This record gives sequence, C-alpha cells and structure tokens, in this order.
Amino acid sequence: MGVGDDSALASRPMTVSGSAFQAVNPATGVALPGEFVTATSDQIEHSVNRAREAAVPLSRFTGTQRAAMLRNVAAALASNEQEIVARAHQETALTLDRLRGELGRTVNQLRLFASVCEEGSWVNARIDTAQPERKPLPKPDVRSMLRPLGPVVVFGASNFPLAFSVAGGDTASALAAGNPVLVKAHPAHPGTSDLVGRVVSTALKELGVPEGAFALLFDAGVEVGRALVMNPFVKAVGFTGSHKAGRALMDLASARPEPIPVFAEMSSSNPLFVLPGALCERGDQIAAGLVASFTVGVGQFCTKPGIVFVQAGRRADDFVARIAELAGGVNEGVLLTRGIADKYRAGVKNRTGFVRSLAAGTQTQACSAAVAVFKTEFANIRSNRELIEELFGPSVLIVLYQDASDLLEFTRFMPGQLTATLHGTDADLRQASSLMEALQPRVGRIIVNGYPTGVEVCHAMVHGGAYPATSDSRFTSVGTLAIYRFARPVCFQNFPDEALPDELKDANPLGILRFVNGQMSREKIAP
Repeated sequence: MGVGDDSALASRPMTVSGSAFQAVNPATGVALPGEFVTATSDQIEHSVNRAREAAVPLSRFTGTQRAAMLRNVAAALASNEQEIVARAHQETALTLDRLRGELGRTVNQLRLFASVCEEGSWVNARIDTAQPERKPLPKPDVRSMLRPLGPVVVFGASNFPLAFSVAGGDTASALAAGNPVLVKAHPAHPGTSDLVGRVVSTALKELGVPEGAFALLFDAGVEVGRALVMNPFVKAVGFTGSHKAGRALMDLASARPEPIPVFAEMSSSNPLFVLPGALCERGDQIAAGLVASFTVGVGQFCTKPGIVFVQAGRRADDFVARIAELAGGVNEGVLLTRGIADKYRAGVKNRTGFVRSLAAGTQTQACSAAVAVFKTEFANIRSNRELIEELFGPSVLIVLYQDASDLLEFTRFMPGQLTATLHGTDADLRQASSLMEALQPRVGRIIVNGYPTGVEVCHAMVHGGAYPATSDSRFTSVGTLAIYRFARPVCFQNFPDEALPDELKDANPLGILRFVNGQMSREKIAP
C-alpha cells in the first residue's frame, strides 16, 4: 500500500509541483488539522544532492558512531511516544495499544541494528594473505568487505505507520549500513510521518550526523516517488505495499540508464495447512487461533493467513462451521483508507461469485470492513488461480483437499509467499516432510503449530519469499539480516596495511569475526 496502485508510474512526466493536502480520519471521514505540501522538483533535487554529499562522510562513520546514531533516534522516539501515537491513531484508526506496541517495535529494531553496528562482524570481512613464493605465479594479498551503496529511498507503508515507515526497518537497516535515507511519506498518515521525521532529524543533528543523511518528502500521489527512483544519485529502494505498485517501481528502476535494486515486499496469501491428526486432536483450538490471526488489525497484516487447507470429511465440516461461528462474532472494523476499503469490498464480491460464502457481514461505514469466510474445493482453486491471490482485509478462504497429493500439487502452482504454516501432530509432520521440502523454494518462513501474524524482530528472522511476495527472495525486510540489502562487497588488493579499513587490518583493531585464509577467526594476522 506504499505508493498507491498506479502501474503508469514510468510513463508520467518528471516535473513535480507542490500541492497541498490533508490527512483524513478513516473512522469519521473528517479531514484532520494540518496541511502538507507535495515536494517540488527543486526540493527533491535539493534533498537528493544533500544525500549525495552526505554519503561519503556517513560511510566513514565507525560502527560505534552508527550505533550511537541509531540509539539516539530510538530514545527520542520513545520520549515522544504520546504525541506520535495519538496522531497515528487519528490517521489510521488503529488502536492505541496496537500503535504503542508498534512504536515499541520501531524503537527496539533501531536498538537491535545499533548492536549489530557496534559488534561489527556483519561486514563479512574476508582476507586471503599473500603468498609471494607460490608457483607458478605468486598469490596477491586480497581482502574484501561490505560497503554502503549510497542514497536509499524508503517508501512509508500504509499498514504500519511506524514500524515500516519513516523510522522503520528499511530506514534503520539502511542507516546502519552507512547510507543516507530519503523517505517518501505515505499520504494516508502525513502528520505521523512529520512528527517522526522531525524527531529523527533532531536526533541525528544532535550527534553531528551530516544534514543530508536523512530527508522526509511528502506527496499526495505518486510523482515524488517516481522522481526519487529515477534520480541518478539514488542507489536503492525499500518498499512495502501492493504488488501493483511494487512492480511499477521495479520496472521503473530497471529501466534507468543505471538500474538499481528495489527491495519490495508486496503481497502474500500465507497458506495454512491443517493436517489430519491436528484436526482430530485440537480442531476447535486451531479454529479459534485462526480467526484471531486473520482478523487481527482488521486483516491488514501482510502475514495474514488468507487461505487454509483442511482434508475433506466430517471433522473438516465441523472445523469450517466453527470458524464461521467464531467469525460471525467479530465486529466490523475500520480499514486504513477508503481505497483499501473499496478494494476489499470488490474482492469479497468477486470471490462470492466463485466460492461459497459462509460469513459475510455488511459494511456500515465508508472505510469499514466485515469479516468474510469462504469455502471451496481444491479443484476450484486449480482452475481459478485468482482465488489464491491476496485479499487485503479480514477474510479467509478454506479449501477442502482430498489427500496429500493435492497439497504437493498446490506447491507447484502456488505463487511465492512470505509464510506457510503447518498444524500437525508429530506423526503428521513426519508424513508431511515432502510438503515442507516443497514449500522451501517458494516461502520465506515456515511455521509449525503457530500463526504467521506477529513477526519477531531478531537476528534469524526472514520476512521475504519468492516473487511476488518480494522482489528478491535472497533478502529479508525484518530482522538484522535486512542490513545486507543496502551494502555491496568491495575488494582491496595489495593494499598497504595502513591504507586498509580497520575491519581488514592485520591487527584486527575492532576485534570482529573475520574469514581469514578459509577459517573464521578474531585473531590478529601475524606479520
């Protein structure tokens, strides 16, 4: 939901002129106080030029300096919690508790990246020392490590106004890698973005960080985002949103004279498989957890389980009936924007023409959404692949399959997914080894006996997946591995020791873990 669903990005003119707009409270439809102005072409160029100028001095920051920078931003956000959360609540209709938790996540991931910077081994230092006596040719001294890319453009996400927006994971990981960041604020929550942007700018300025290291730009549409991506000094893009908008950015970036990577997290239906033993042992428990998972946040999580497989039979009928019963007791909720609400309603109406509707309430407000539960047979999704596509909002499709061969067949035509979940007994899981193996090339995270909503921000987390879940399945947008999106390897051959970065010097003054002559080591290199 990051830049809107506009596939014509690449064909529009480059000139951007400032125009004013306001945020709207989705729960009331009333415009909120505060006017925001779309950045002009001159403002965009100025911000990018300042980022370009800041790139070299920022790349020279030590890991300790970057850690201090990130921690100062985290502390400033925490101290401004009340004002930020209050505005975000007005602009998104998300609950105050949810937003406090999201701000806490934002603060914690900044601190987590700070710890990675401080420890320093993430740079993947590799050293092959010289062998001048080697025959028939001497071996040179070759050393490499990861270095920053340069200015990075980050698009704020609609469904996470804090954790995936101005100071969110993309910004944190790009700054941690030593890159200047230019954020294109999401038009649905400009007031929240402005508050957070001011906090970030002040926190960085307090530590003497180059002024161009961070910039926030507003836009009610898509022109500013397009201009940023097309600017020749921008070196990478971080995006979370719809597949249509993400693909438009990918096409735009690849069409540049110098193509750049777009790290886009786009869409996923997150299949959940209820295996027979688990269905027999705890079907009611799984049903309750499933309803809670696909309705949390009014179904506006990219990890929402949108399609559920259960083996046909009497127990499946009871399971489906229980889901419909529980879903019927969930009140309608307010979606983030009118556009999202309209698309959800259209999607529910379209799906009703293909499958059986078990629970579909009535929306009573412009931005509200009622829970929708659908049921169909496996043969139907085989012939109607559009049923597998993400439906953003509080809905789920339950698919009745006949045997394990149906599930394996599904993995062969399943689009790439962020997650897949299996509920099973130990015996179920042993028998499902082929299914778990078949899922691995298409899925970023496989969950056993849990639910995909709720992404732990940690070192091992992978929030990615094969296209169209993300643009590049080799990377994650959550967890400290996200830093590798915004760095590239640089090799130093036959450098004198004093000219090398500290990470590659013989004495290893930073004490980091390095790959020296084929062995992991923190030791110094003997002369």
